[in-house]
Amino acid sequence: MSTTSLDQTMSADRQPMGRMLLQTLCIVFALVVSTQQASALSLIRDAETERFLRVISEPIFVAGGLNPSAVNTYLINASSINAFVAGGQNVFMHTGTLQQANTPNEVIGVMAHETGHITGSHLTGRREAFESASAPAIVGYLLGVGAIALGAGDVGLALITGGQTVAQRGLLAYTRTQEASADQAALDFLERTGQSGRGLVSFFDKLADQEALSTRSQDPYVRTHPLSRERIATLQNRVDQSPFKDVKDPEEWQIALDMIKAKLHGFIDRPQVTFRRYPETDQSTPARYARAIAYYKIPNTDRAVTEIDSLIADYPDNPYFQEFKGQALFESGRAEEAALAYAAADRILPNQPLIMVGLGQALVATGDKSRTTEAREILERATQIERDYPTAFRILAQAYADEGNQPMAALSTAEQNVAAGRLPDAKQWAARAKRGLPEGSPAWQRADDISRIEPPRT
Repeated sequence: MSTTSLDQTMSADRQPMGRMLLQTLCIVFALVVSTQQASALSLIRDAETERFLRVISEPIFVAGGLNPSAVNTYLINASSINAFVAGGQNVFMHTGTLQQANTPNEVIGVMAHETGHITGSHLTGRREAFESASAPAIVGYLLGVGAIALGAGDVGLALITGGQTVAQRGLLAYTRTQEASADQAALDFLERTGQSGRGLVSFFDKLADQEALSTRSQDPYVRTHPLSRERIATLQNRVDQSPFKDVKDPEEWQIALDMIKAKLHGFIDRPQVTFRRYPETDQSTPARYARAIAYYKIPNTDRAVTEIDSLIADYPDNPYFQEFKGQALFESGRAEEAALAYAAADRILPNQPLIMVGLGQALVATGDKSRTTEAREILERATQIERDYPTAFRILAQAYADEGNQPMAALSTAEQNVAAGRLPDAKQWAARAKRGLPEGSPAWQRADDISRIEPPRT
């Protein structure tokens, strides 16, 4: 998938602890894929999905007394239902959680519950464990999660519980007391924001019967968040007494979720599966979106562009349709046309870094040197908004190189390696940049800072 829509470059977000945690997650998932001979798991970047999660979650974070900009939410490409908090205020959600949610309220309930773990200080020991546990313990835990998500539940649990069960007790599993506390906190947050708790109950109802299943058949959420019918009954009783129990989600949130589900199915499922799920007889907007993506995956770029153009005609103010069109065109080698589509998306939704990176990448790929400066300026703005996106720095380095500015190309390559967690490579490129930059300049100072970064403790 591309760097602009459903990006699987395994990059981190803006917090340093989150970056190092994600680096470990991605390395481990790659190892699992190698050993299990399965399709690669990865972190997914998508502007449309990230915006939806941010919009529905920010009121919950505020209700919990958190700074929304300090909470990072990451998507993991896995069909199972799961969400967990790790390494600080970092919420991880499987794509399957979104795909299997019927309403935004279910997703909000999950986010409220995970927020309850953060505000309840349930993470203190886990954060310290990530910082102080041995590398084998951390890798064993994450490798176990990856194996479980790939369907090798028995192997995954063995990896998680191996080595004196440090990983399971210190990094993953919540106690029933913590779960009950997070449940009540979640309902508090929902009531403070005037929202129903029915989604949280219905989400847990989907999972409650799985406790009797074998570990191979369970969703990971059941293993990390102990469930019981008594616990759900307690939740249901409080929800029934809430004055907000019958509050419905805003219609625009339901529409956004339906579109995101279609998009995820389109990108993640095989095209044949997508066409069965969204047949031609279904002329709803989500179905048309999913089919356009499926045609792109075949690949049949012309048919994909025709389908998405029909959606653009109906919804000219939707930036994500233009973004997808840009991705499909770019990946078929039609950089000039891709740049036009990305530019349209950027006009509709300015300062969105993933869209900006797509536009910059398309401009660089045109090979038109007169457009290199434009691409470089766009990419500089994108990397100022989001500092830890390796792909953005890689393309920015190419733009600098095309302009003949080798020291800045070296600095951007150093930044790329910092964002990807490759500190030895980052330091080598920073040293190269320092040799060509004016000593004491802001760029030189940044290169010097990179050369002094110390690896995290393990």
